[in-house]
Amino acid sequence: MQAANPTTKISTAGIISKPRSEQAARVAPALVEWLAGRGVGVRYDPETAGYLAQGSGIPRDDVQEDAQLLIVLGGDGTLLSAARALHGRDIPLFAVNLGNLGFLTAITVEELYPQLERVLAGDYGVSRRRMLHTELWRGGARVGSYEALNDISLAKADIARIIDLEVHVDDRFMCLYKADGLIVSTPTGSTAYSLSAGGPIMVPEVAALCITPICPHMLTNRPVIVPNEAIIQITIGGDNTTYLTVDGQVGEQLHKGDRVVCCCSEHTVQLIRPGGMRFFDVLREKLQWGGR
Repeated sequence: MQAANPTTKISTAGIISKPRSEQAARVAPALVEWLAGRGVGVRYDPETAGYLAQGSGIPRDDVQEDAQLLIVLGGDGTLLSAARALHGRDIPLFAVNLGNLGFLTAITVEELYPQLERVLAGDYGVSRRRMLHTELWRGGARVGSYEALNDISLAKADIARIIDLEVHVDDRFMCLYKADGLIVSTPTGSTAYSLSAGGPIMVPEVAALCITPICPHMLTNRPVIVPNEAIIQITIGGDNTTYLTVDGQVGEQLHKGDRVVCCCSEHTVQLIRPGGMRFFDVLREKLQWGGR
């Protein structure tokens, strides 16, 4: 957890909302009115505009322009979309949990205004999370570039057989996986898809990436943690249909011989945390671990 910069005055806040959410429809109008009462202007996406019944909103990728704070109303999926929409801009995310699990969106609706009051006063801390940079290469040319906060996954089509994925780390051959797929995750993403596939939980401050196979044919294929500086290259083999998915939201079908190259991104995301809450507090609450 890092301290915020209290000298940054928040005059404009961006708002990104979960679509088709009855709770967001109730929260958004009251939030905009609350911010206006404190002299804070707002910019919002089309989903928020629908809840406000005011215009068509701004494309999500442009909401953060001229804003010093980005408020996310939704679950972890909405936050992942908002993180990618920042495009590297170094402004904090204030994520309000309107979803079910909420590993990343730790601020509850009940805490919204007290916590936001602290943020406007500069009294808050941030958890800085490193993103994952991924490139797709086909026939010697780069045909795609992506940023992910959680992970990227390579997975077979629903009715396809297992797929062949040849993995190199720093130009050294690591393994030829025969599996349903493969996940490359950040520490932030270690509590998402990777965890469901048997991967380890990593504390956000750990400088590493995790390679997690999905239902591998060889039971000895286990998750592998590599340093932040590692470059992971995955080559698609075989003739079965394979898909690349970024943060579970963006993706495309791959071709035989395609190379997916992953490395630690130069971009980070600042997540505002409620006062006093730490990573292990979130784990105990969300995973229902025992303890005090």
